[in-house]
Amino acid sequence: MRRLSAILLLVCAPQVFAGAQQYEPMAASVRAALHKAVSDARPATSSFKSPLAAADWLAAMSPRLEKRLPNREYRLDLLRSVHYEATRAGLDPQLVLGLIQVESGFRKYAVSSAGARGYMQVMPFWVKVIGQPEDSLFDLRTNLRYGCTILRHYLDIEKGDLYRALGRYNGSLGRPEYPNMVRAAWERHWAYGSPAALAQQ
Repeated sequence: MRRLSAILLLVCAPQVFAGAQQYEPMAASVRAALHKAVSDARPATSSFKSPLAAADWLAAMSPRLEKRLPNREYRLDLLRSVHYEATRAGLDPQLVLGLIQVESGFRKYAVSSAGARGYMQVMPFWVKVIGQPEDSLFDLRTNLRYGCTILRHYLDIEKGDLYRALGRYNGSLGRPEYPNMVRAAWERHWAYGSPAALAQQ
């Protein structure tokens, strides 16, 4: 009975697999580039190619997040912000949604045992290394900006190897569990094909 209870707890509990990014010394030029990336003000533009593309993507993603974030306005703001920050960093927005699902279960104020914070579970040392003292990792856009910038940095270090970049992001480089969980969340819960693309198949 105890074993069954433990299994049910694992199945029913929000999926969270937060780790801890490790501080690694970096060149001054890299640090300056990362600082610039997290400091740029968000321009008043959309990251979507058109209003129709925005409507299609939001209509596809929003219902998948409704149970976790019932407030529609906040949910749409989160999704627009994820799309913007991911696109800005050259990442797939659906990958970032999968990472958030695994890292924090979409809990804004999540804090891991290692001290990682917010949706993308960013370690506080990053604020000292590349940010400003007033940056709050519990702020929606700040957290997404840092998280996407850091993942892009790791992808660049690993020459595009997503498996290794995700391992670095989670502080579990070389172990398969975390990259496999993010990929599974990305492919099973957040896969997206635009209606126009699907119609052409």
